[in-house]
Amino acid sequence: MSAPTDEGEGQSLERVPQALSTREAWLDPFDWYAEMREEQPVRYDQNRQCWDVFRYEDVDRILDDPETFSSNPRLASAIDLPPEAEQSPILETMLTADGERHGRLRGVVEDWFRPRAITQRAERFEDIAADLLEDAIDGGRMDLIDDFAYPFPVIVIAELLGVPSEDRPQFRGWSETLVETPTDTSEAALEAFRQRQEQASEELAEYFEAKLEDRARDSKDDLISVIAEAAGEERLSHEEALGFCMLLLVAGNITTTNLIGNAMRCLTAHPAAMERVRTGEAPIESTIEEVLRYRSPVQALARIATRDVELQGMSIEEGDTVVPWLGSANRDPAVFDAPDQFRVDRAPNPHFGFGRGTHYCLGAPLARMEARIGLNALFERTADVRPGGERLQPVRSAFIYGVQELPIEFRPRDDAESPPP
Repeated sequence: MSAPTDEGEGQSLERVPQALSTREAWLDPFDWYAEMREEQPVRYDQNRQCWDVFRYEDVDRILDDPETFSSNPRLASAIDLPPEAEQSPILETMLTADGERHGRLRGVVEDWFRPRAITQRAERFEDIAADLLEDAIDGGRMDLIDDFAYPFPVIVIAELLGVPSEDRPQFRGWSETLVETPTDTSEAALEAFRQRQEQASEELAEYFEAKLEDRARDSKDDLISVIAEAAGEERLSHEEALGFCMLLLVAGNITTTNLIGNAMRCLTAHPAAMERVRTGEAPIESTIEEVLRYRSPVQALARIATRDVELQGMSIEEGDTVVPWLGSANRDPAVFDAPDQFRVDRAPNPHFGFGRGTHYCLGAPLARMEARIGLNALFERTADVRPGGERLQPVRSAFIYGVQELPIEFRPRDDAESPPP
């Protein structure tokens, strides 16, 4: 996937399907997915040197078999990681670990993200949402991303980690740089891009290095203290501890920001459905699940074949990179009835919005709660929500799906109006 152009001109980007190299295509890639599911369900892209996989059954097989399809990019025969990437703490996290090591890393913080643990913090999350919306809704117009969908999950994850939420402008810069896809593939531009990502990684690592050292001296009730303790007991290496902090911060805000943004993009495009949700006729929980299917914040992943394997008659060799397209699998008519319809009460809904298998998203319960609290807070304070009429720009990322801004207009709800149940 590319960071699409503003005016729709094509781009030639390595690791990017040419079909998605325009702004319009990446805002709505679903027609291309349908074409690929039908005509080339497993295909090799010579430019990107990887296999693309589009059907639900094949994506399910890949995600459910980490022994054959590894998350470790170091195993890829066609990827030559630069020295700075090889040394990045991000490569020492759950994202790139398999088997026992993945279980060991996940076990360090897993208890903090269980539904029971985060439910105990729901009241605090509601207060954060209310505070952010207090000023944002006064004028009857807001940028949902800048005013709410970004700061809300950042404040939440910052509090869980134990870092100052006032640093969130810095967090945003680091996060967006680390997930960005380059828009210019000239040699000079790519070198500048690599340097920018390396600098962001180094700055973020230095930031958390200081926090870990502080918690090693003075432990608190936060995630950095848990990680520092695990490092002190040698259950985590120094690089793993740093990578853990970096991953939690980036993943803790990027995914939920786009989940909330994508939800409002879906609902403003379907006013009748939004009214059903706002009034409580349609459950907010099933609505969030449908957003995760219909416009998933993560559209694709990358895996490395650890042995020769066959998919849909295509021979994938050991070391080949395989890209399972979650966004395509989530629209597969073999699994979902009328998959291109947005149904807020869809059931069952076995989507891949948070992945599947051992790498199922650790923060899924937290993201679901944040989305539920965030959308309810918006509906309690607004009515007649509609698009702000601005031209949308997609997030510049190879795998994260959302928009950079989402202007909305609305009527602030009067205190005398009955809130939704």
